[in-house]
Amino acid sequence: RDAAWSEAASAGTDVERILSFWTEDAVVIAPGLPIISGKTALRQYVLDSLQIPGFQISWESSDVILSPDGNMAYLTGRNRVRLNGPDGKPTTSEGRAVTIWRKEQDGEWRCAVDIWNS
Repeated sequence: RDAAWSEAASAGTDVERILSFWTEDAVVIAPGLPIISGKTALRQYVLDSLQIPGFQISWESSDVILSPDGNMAYLTGRNRVRLNGPDGKPTTSEGRAVTIWRKEQDGEWRCAVDIWNS
């Protein structure tokens, strides 16, 4: 599920699909930004990000720890963000990430907390 989300985000073409991987009450803690909470704020965040020239994001999770009851998990991994620098040339930054996933009532896993840094 996390890999499918990374693919959707990297393609950057379907905002609703990208949003579908977060819970309704999701919290995103991105470097240098105020905390982003809930789908309305996340929708604007995704739309704004996709408007950045050259923007592309992808990630790979390396570790998954499942809660004993099987309803929550946390993942750690690495991400890459590409965008055009002031000179118009693409630059890439790499970071580390932690996501907390929750199994929702419909049986689908969705990200409830998404945090990363460089």
